[in-house]
Amino acid sequence: MAEFTGERIIPDRVGDDLLNEHMARYAFASRLARMKRVLDAGCGTGYGSAELARHALTVVGADRSGEAVGYAQNHYRLPNLRFEQADCSTLPHADASFDLVVAFEVIEHLEDWAKFLLEVRRVLTASGQFVVSTPNKRYYEETRRLAGPNPFHRHEFEFAEFRDELARVFPHLSLFLENHVGGVVFQPVEPDNTAEVRVDGVAVEPEDSHFFVAVCAHRLQTGAPTFVYVPRSANVLRERERHIELLEGELRTKNGWLEEAQHNLAALNREHQELLGLFRGQKEELERSNRWAQDLDRKLADAAALAAALQDEARATALKYEAKVAELEEENRAKTQWALDTEERLGAELEAKSQELVSCVEMLHQAEQTIEERTKWAGQLQAHLQQANQELSLVKASRWMKLGRKIGLGPPLPGS
Repeated sequence: MAEFTGERIIPDRVGDDLLNEHMARYAFASRLARMKRVLDAGCGTGYGSAELARHALTVVGADRSGEAVGYAQNHYRLPNLRFEQADCSTLPHADASFDLVVAFEVIEHLEDWAKFLLEVRRVLTASGQFVVSTPNKRYYEETRRLAGPNPFHRHEFEFAEFRDELARVFPHLSLFLENHVGGVVFQPVEPDNTAEVRVDGVAVEPEDSHFFVAVCAHRLQTGAPTFVYVPRSANVLRERERHIELLEGELRTKNGWLEEAQHNLAALNREHQELLGLFRGQKEELERSNRWAQDLDRKLADAAALAAALQDEARATALKYEAKVAELEEENRAKTQWALDTEERLGAELEAKSQELVSCVEMLHQAEQTIEERTKWAGQLQAHLQQANQELSLVKASRWMKLGRKIGLGPPLPGS
């Protein structure tokens, strides 16, 4: 089933006003279609082609949409009417194939509308006519101010451009302005095919018109009467009553929406109050947390100050220890040097004494007294040496010397 998207009219899917607006153009063209071969270019769902077929010899409805053509074939079956899927810019017909071509609300949908005009001129007979319509760009923009541009339109025309572009292709034009107007109809109770029409008022300016309609031809045309289309649903009061009923139904629907919205608003207000209570509780908890955090910050600051004081005291103590260690290291160095010097001196003396004893062996008998004295002196020297070695051992075992060796300070000691 075809869906109304705004690109093509589907009779049972749109309001009477919109449908009548399109049907009026086909009623206008049907006066020119009597016993002629007609092409309805951009026929859409085919309702207009069927209207033309009531008067024409044959009618071909062409549209690029396969869905629209399928709808037309299923809904409008007449012996002199057929539908085909075709692109208006490349019509699949021989030259001079039609006496009348109509294209209502098509030209503004085409990307290459200029090529379409040339195609129409090609398929028209020398005496043929082309009836074309398009919305007034200025008026159309005003009516769609809130809805925005029509997404299906590729190029919209103002009156001067519409007239001039048609005149480039067709030498003879009859231009019409299509408008919705209010009117009063007097219809006889007994059917009568005649009608008299009176149109009062000043001429309508093209800039203020709803639609432009042109009848184009290769040859000069005569007569361009005012045409009034009164649809079967033209009882204005009845239409207004129906419109009022629709509006009342919409109003009831909107009132229902309003009540639902008010109910939802009340529920939202309750939820808001609950959330507000939760927010206030969370705010109080946050304030307590902030106070606790501030107190903790103060304690941390005090602890940091105490830690800094302890660090300063530790640094001062460390400096004192370093000074004492340096003093002890100097003392140990001096003692170590003394021990080394003593050892070197005693060693030299021992060596000298040894040599002296060797040289004096032969003189022992002559110098017993001297030997005794030397022996006594040697014993004393040996006692001094032992004492020096003991002192050296004490120095090596000293914790200060050990500390110095660990940290790489002080001279190396023999045997360490």
